[in-house]
Amino acid sequence: MKKRVKLTFPQRLIKEPVIFTMAKKYDVMPNIRRARVTETVGEMVLELEGTEENLGKGIKSLEDQGINVEVIEGDFVD
Repeated sequence: MKKRVKLTFPQRLIKEPVIFTMAKKYDVMPNIRRARVTETVGEMVLELEGTEENLGKGIKSLEDQGINVEVIEGDFVD
C-alpha cells in the first residue's frame, strides 16, 4: 500500500533523522517527492509504502513527535 503525505516539521526536529528512524522501526519505505528546509521550518512531501498497519503506526509516530502530517488523497502531480 502507498500513501502520499505532506510533513511540516517544527524547528527543533529539522536536523533529526525522524524519517529514517520511522522507516527502520516500522518497515516503511519512504520516497521523497519534494522538500524545502530552512533554519526555522521543514516541509516535505513523501510517498510512503508499506502495510496498512505499518503505515498507520509510522504516521502516528511522526505525529507524536510534533510533526504535522497531512495525507494527500487522489492523484498527485509533482
